[in-house]
Amino acid sequence: MTAQAQRKITPDEYLFMEREAEFKSEYYDGEIFAMAGASRRHNLICGNVFAAIHAQFKNRSCEAYTGDMRVRVSETGLYTYPDVLALCEPPRFDDEEKDTLLNPSLIVEVLSKSTESYDRGEKFAHYRTISSLKEYVLISQDRMQIEHYLRQSNNRWMLSEFSHTEDTVELPSAGCSLKLSEVYDKVDFFENTDKYIRMKQTSGKNFSEKRNS
Repeated sequence: MTAQAQRKITPDEYLFMEREAEFKSEYYDGEIFAMAGASRRHNLICGNVFAAIHAQFKNRSCEAYTGDMRVRVSETGLYTYPDVLALCEPPRFDDEEKDTLLNPSLIVEVLSKSTESYDRGEKFAHYRTISSLKEYVLISQDRMQIEHYLRQSNNRWMLSEFSHTEDTVELPSAGCSLKLSEVYDKVDFFENTDKYIRMKQTSGKNFSEKRNS
């Protein structure tokens, strides 16, 4: 006898559970996917990006949100939480709760080893169906590297890459920019490397002590 297929969750059921949940989850095609916690570098970069954009939106009608603002990709049914998003048009929401945005113009994702292929591939494919989306930014947390995708008039996407401290990424849809020196402020790329070296040194020392004992 085959196992009974698991019943798919409806979007309304997902939203009801998500609004009561302690942890964030994505939703797609009747399934809920728990989101993993973020590293120190990931949080620093997200905070720096949001702070830079938010500061440039002062006295303007544009709005920026952190990773707590949910986005619904209407064409595909994906519900997800971009790391940072922004728009300069009146925001449109999924319902009266106003916690699920429909029309971002700029989405920023900070890459991690567990999500990089998803952010570059399947997730970007979902995002490209959002008609309001004009820019997609991918930021590495392991090295100084920003990839900026800009939608062209023929619906193709132009890629520009930035990897130097003095570089600045222009964000025309939001009328602002990101300086790499600000995006990576306080970010230590060698933090985990130093920890790994210390662990290797300690491991080697312990092995030598055991061998000589």
